[in-house]
Amino acid sequence: MSLTRDETGRLHIETPLMAESLMDKTLLDSTETDAIFRALPDLTVIKLGGQSIIDRGGQVVRPLLDEIVAARAEHPLLVMTGGGSRSRHVYAIALDLGMPTGVLAKLGSSISEQNALMISILLAPHGGVKIGHDDVVKLSAYLALDAIPVMHAMPPYSLWEEPAARGRIPPHRTDCGVFLTAEFLGARSCLFVKDQRGLYTANPTTSRDATFIPRISAAELLALDLQDLVLERSVVEYLVHARSIRQVQVLDGLEPGNLTRALAGEHVGTIIEA
Repeated sequence: MSLTRDETGRLHIETPLMAESLMDKTLLDSTETDAIFRALPDLTVIKLGGQSIIDRGGQVVRPLLDEIVAARAEHPLLVMTGGGSRSRHVYAIALDLGMPTGVLAKLGSSISEQNALMISILLAPHGGVKIGHDDVVKLSAYLALDAIPVMHAMPPYSLWEEPAARGRIPPHRTDCGVFLTAEFLGARSCLFVKDQRGLYTANPTTSRDATFIPRISAAELLALDLQDLVLERSVVEYLVHARSIRQVQVLDGLEPGNLTRALAGEHVGTIIEA
């Protein structure tokens, strides 16, 4: 590469993008490719829900960790943790104090990290190790050592979280962080372990008319514009444009064996396709 000076007097490094506007639609289209590098194509990213799973304590958490330990021999795994009830509590306090969305995102991240610490300690006898966002580049080394990495799922938008379209709750929370992690790692699959069968047309705990949806595309789900979702809406929106993750699976972690069956490729719960 060499430096060149254009007619305006500005110096440029000769690259395919030199002197181009990165907002130009034609240029953006030209960056599309059929082949995206996938760093860990055999990896499965598992999210343990905060309120739905971890907040239920040992009776629910320990059997799921047993399934994870048993599956580790055949499946490279990254376990990620939600925030749960404590996140909702700190959100409520911050909202009452008039805090902006970015502060709520920062507070929620610390709760998710607390759960990652507890899960990693429970998995420690089997190679569980807590990692941070900066440690993701070392993930292949941890897996080569037969470890079970555990990371908090809140994405690092932190104080720079974008303002929410509605209200002040951060739009990119732990579901979003799990999906984005799986996407940039080029993972094989992305599993969300919740406390309900999967996706319904309404919240099944409050609506008798809720109908279970076993499979649906992201575009179809967005078009339904449901009042409530089992996943953060940002995950469904990102799935439409994802390059590596072409589907996500939501399953009931309260039913023994569901996680093992999902890891084996069975259709358990709801599959949302790109």
